[in-house]
Amino acid sequence: MNTDWRNDRIGSAHRGENPTVMRRLDQGFAVIGDRQFLPGYSVLLTDDPSVTRLSDLPRARRTAYLADMERLAEAVELACRRLDPAFRRVNIEILGNTDPYLHAHVWPRYDWEPEDLVRLPVWLYGEEYWRATGHELGARHEGLRTAIGEELDRLA
Repeated sequence: MNTDWRNDRIGSAHRGENPTVMRRLDQGFAVIGDRQFLPGYSVLLTDDPSVTRLSDLPRARRTAYLADMERLAEAVELACRRLDPAFRRVNIEILGNTDPYLHAHVWPRYDWEPEDLVRLPVWLYGEEYWRATGHELGARHEGLRTAIGEELDRLA
């Protein structure tokens, strides 16, 4: 994949150049994550890069963003449960400690995860999961990406 879109994830989504976009939602973009060590990892990007935190949004838009987040989380849950019987649950986080724009992480969790990590925050996974080859988004994730997109459509 071309890395240029990563420098402007939201702008490239608006321009139709962000290859991770699965669907345009009411207040943002549902994207599949760059790293797939937990298959189905997705992110809800705000559609306005100047919005840095949830409280920046007026109440109506804030509520709509949270509804989009819940819809993405349910879509990930339904798709991952259907495709992997070891699916456990989803974890949802709004952090904003690295990327300065509002975004929500949706992490599927599985029974096959290492026993010492399965009950901990995803961020405690080692560097090999975040940087090593083998976990990057690729063609092998198209079926999962399609399934999440279909669930997003069904939940609309």
